[in-house]
Amino acid sequence: MPHQTLDHLFTCLGFVIWGDLGHTTIYRNHRGLVVFFEKTWPHKPPSPAQTVQRTKFIEAAAAWQELSPADRRQWHLATRRASLCCHGYDLYVHWRTSGDDAAIRTLQRQTRTQLISP
Repeated sequence: MPHQTLDHLFTCLGFVIWGDLGHTTIYRNHRGLVVFFEKTWPHKPPSPAQTVQRTKFIEAAAAWQELSPADRRQWHLATRRASLCCHGYDLYVHWRTSGDDAAIRTLQRQTRTQLISP
């Protein structure tokens, strides 16, 4: 599919659509026009460093699934109370992949939530 541009925002039921949609990638260019083009696939396998990063995210997602609903609610509550522009899941994945216990302990103190064990 050749490159196509639209002079208006491509939306569906009021939602902005961008990223990969099926075999098409959609994005806005520097002039604000919406661009559609056929998705490009990797030409080579992931590097060892990429594999390590992907494994970290897979493990973080699996650990989130293992949390109890009450624990998940605490993570969501902390993000709302701190007015963070993310969901509890995003904060949890950040913590699991970065290991930044100090930041999470500060957030616990500020939001009066229990996210990680003392």
